[in-house]
Amino acid sequence: MIKINLLDSVTDRTRSVAAVEVQVANPRTRTWLLVFVVAGLLAGGMGFDWYSARTAVAAAKEDLKREEEITARMEAVNKEQAQLEKKVKAIETRIEVIKKLRASQRGPVSVLSAINERIPSIPDFRLENIEQKGGDLVIEGHSPNEAAVTQFARSLEFSSGLFSNVSIETTRESLQIREADLPAGEQIDKDAPKPQTVKFKVTCKYAPPTAEQPAEKKNGQQPAPPAQVAKA
Repeated sequence: MIKINLLDSVTDRTRSVAAVEVQVANPRTRTWLLVFVVAGLLAGGMGFDWYSARTAVAAAKEDLKREEEITARMEAVNKEQAQLEKKVKAIETRIEVIKKLRASQRGPVSVLSAINERIPSIPDFRLENIEQKGGDLVIEGHSPNEAAVTQFARSLEFSSGLFSNVSIETTRESLQIREADLPAGEQIDKDAPKPQTVKFKVTCKYAPPTAEQPAEKKNGQQPAPPAQVAKA
């Protein structure tokens, strides 16, 4: 049978508590306890500060990395923008060159189209030369008769101011027939009368049409096919 002496146990516990109280009441013990507490608080504070500083450094490095990525992207975007601006400027330069080229070509094309619209639709009416110097225009050619030349000059005169001060010079000439123009096997008959033609020279003033009403689209009509012009 096990016996426990409760009185001795309570007595020992009381003695232990009293011993602890005596030690705590000792100034040296209290000093060491205070030193240990302060040291522990300092260690905890230093550890927390180190952890906080390390976390802040890591966050700063992450932010710096993101900033560098954003800067690199912005540099790439700026580079692409500069290239696009350069291409746009080159395209605008080409457009200006094309506009100037078209403007320089508009004059002769307009003159030829306006003249072509007024050529009589009869056989053997041909233009040999068209010369333009500023606003002065000289048209040379030949016609089978003088009536066609008069009709041509009249159509130029009544052109709503496009052509003005129209004058005509005509001369009759004999046509020179070449063997190359004859059908195969035929020869030139020297005794046969030579056909006559009317050589004409028309001089006038030409006023180019405005951009709002070009000569090629006057009255909503499409320009006629270009006339056959033979250079003298």
